[in-house]
Amino acid sequence: MLVVVSWSGGKDSCLALYKAMMSGLKVSHLLNFVSREESCMSHGVNSKIIAAQSQAINIPLIQKEVTWDTYEGAFKSTLVELKRMGIEGVVFGDIHIEEHLEWVTRVCGEVNVTPLEPLWGMDTEDVLREFIEAGFEAIVVNVKADLFGDDWLARRIDLSFVEDLKRIKGKRNFDLCGEYGEYHTLVLDGPLFNKRIRILESEKVLREGYWKYWLLNILRWEVEEKGLNNGKNLRYHTVS
Repeated sequence: MLVVVSWSGGKDSCLALYKAMMSGLKVSHLLNFVSREESCMSHGVNSKIIAAQSQAINIPLIQKEVTWDTYEGAFKSTLVELKRMGIEGVVFGDIHIEEHLEWVTRVCGEVNVTPLEPLWGMDTEDVLREFIEAGFEAIVVNVKADLFGDDWLARRIDLSFVEDLKRIKGKRNFDLCGEYGEYHTLVLDGPLFNKRIRILESEKVLREGYWKYWLLNILRWEVEEKGLNNGKNLRYHTVS
């Protein structure tokens, strides 16, 4: 089956892509929607970093600007366009939020495309551990300010991160995988990546939207060949 992947740049959509490809599905594109401020709709990271991931993974990116009001219409019209290219399904990284599964099922059904949910029903700790054990490298780029301090930004998603989350979860009510937006991640490298992303400069900023959140504002990065020690990079980015 030829599919596209709904791509946020974070661990869940990345693991969903990985599991889809391991199951034999053929992925034609990554599908990502950004705001007018040129940031990813859900994670707040710069849209150009999402494009850098596409380059590193070597899967073409379809990226469209939307608002929350126009998101559903744009999503459906994009799927209609992709169907003309032979797309039969869309891979999502949902784990257990029923409302989003219902939305995905309805929207895909309205355009006669099959929704695929490789992570659905998994235990959230198992999702984290499978992501780590597969060899992916990711960092925290966004956290709710009422749950986490800015010291959580730029933390690597590893086993110590999982244990720290479990330790504080008893004192604060949140989902271990951040399914309700408690935190967001950015994948930099892994088994799907032909090249890797290296962050050169970033800053921690406090912002306010639906809630207050700490954002790792990534200012400079590069896409480099894997295994090189000479600092050679493929593409260099600066965000002004």
